[in-house]
Amino acid sequence: MSEDIVADFVGRFHTASIAGAEPVTGRILLSKRRLVLAHDGGKTTIPLSAISDINVGTVPPSMREFFSDTISLAYSIDGDRQMAVIESGGENVDRFKTVLFKTLLQGQTVRVKHPAKVGGRVTDAGVHNATLKLASGVLRFRGRKGRFSIDLSTVTDFARGTRELAGTDRPSLTVTHMDDGTAKTTLVTLPNGRKLNLLARYLQLEYRSVMEAVADLSVSPEETEILVSIYSAGGNVALGDLVTGDVASMQVVLDALRQKGLINDRGSELVLTPKGQVVVSERVESVNT
Repeated sequence: MSEDIVADFVGRFHTASIAGAEPVTGRILLSKRRLVLAHDGGKTTIPLSAISDINVGTVPPSMREFFSDTISLAYSIDGDRQMAVIESGGENVDRFKTVLFKTLLQGQTVRVKHPAKVGGRVTDAGVHNATLKLASGVLRFRGRKGRFSIDLSTVTDFARGTRELAGTDRPSLTVTHMDDGTAKTTLVTLPNGRKLNLLARYLQLEYRSVMEAVADLSVSPEETEILVSIYSAGGNVALGDLVTGDVASMQVVLDALRQKGLINDRGSELVLTPKGQVVVSERVESVNT
């Protein structure tokens, strides 16, 4: 490879070009144009433009007896859809995931509407072009109309669908995230379905970590009531407006919510954290259904 290498490490992998079902050990090299999996028996070269999907930690059924912590790539060569599965020790897989997504999406021109909603209120924000940048758990957007960022640890929901942007129906991502205690919604569309799918997968992997943290939490009815009250007030509420009964009992519940990372103090107000937003959203949905 004559181009600059952005990742180079040793791991185990398997592709369709490798004889037999068992993975081989070799060298994994990534440039801004291609991924090369090289071993003693040969090599597999995957153009980055051929990669359509990435998954982390989910091993294909046929490979489960051989792999544990993996990254799987779906790609197409001459119309033939194939799969590469990569495993490495330490934190290599996680670092490789970040570098790979950056290489695939960095500098991409997108169309954005931000914020499309603040709380539940639809805004009159316009649609404009922006350049996408991935940096340490943050999506950054920069365009002529300004710049903004989405901290991926604050994402509470996202969905793919078709939305009208600038008078045209476009395949888009709708991303809900917390910003200083307020839920905001951003609409993003990319130039093609493959790029949109890759960005959606990246968000899904980051969002999954929030959901896993929430799944381990136990929330009492009293705690849920407070979370719903803050949520109903738009994500933040003055402490004096919330405390109406026994102050000491209320403080015990509030302290428990703080310790669980579901609320934060902002001056004289209480605000939902991203985890708190996810918890209360799930509770509200379960009640409505």
